[in-house]
Amino acid sequence: MKPYLVFVYNADTGVFNTLTDIAHKIFSPETYSCNLCAITYGNFSIRAEWKEFLESLDAEFEFLHRDELEPRYGVSGVPLPAVFVKKGEAVDIWINSEEINRCGSIEDLKALITARLAG
Repeated sequence: MKPYLVFVYNADTGVFNTLTDIAHKIFSPETYSCNLCAITYGNFSIRAEWKEFLESLDAEFEFLHRDELEPRYGVSGVPLPAVFVKKGEAVDIWINSEEINRCGSIEDLKALITARLAG
């Protein structure tokens, strides 16, 4: 059975939040609070390299914003960004925020995910 991964950004949903995030990434990227967003997205769209990597994975996945995590899975108080693995209706932490925040590039993140999937 394929693992089901839930990527959770340290950002909220909504048009205002999206515009604020775009501006923050452009004008003050060093203080942007979501390394998962910073690595996998350019200023306006998903990075092609990240999209291709996701398509190559032998896994299912979904992406949530921080304000969607608790209503969907009942999880709160977990430092974000993070990646969870879904087991039944529950999720367990799979890659924590410290690990994601140590990634300095998309290559680092891809290597982390690939290694974790390998076991």
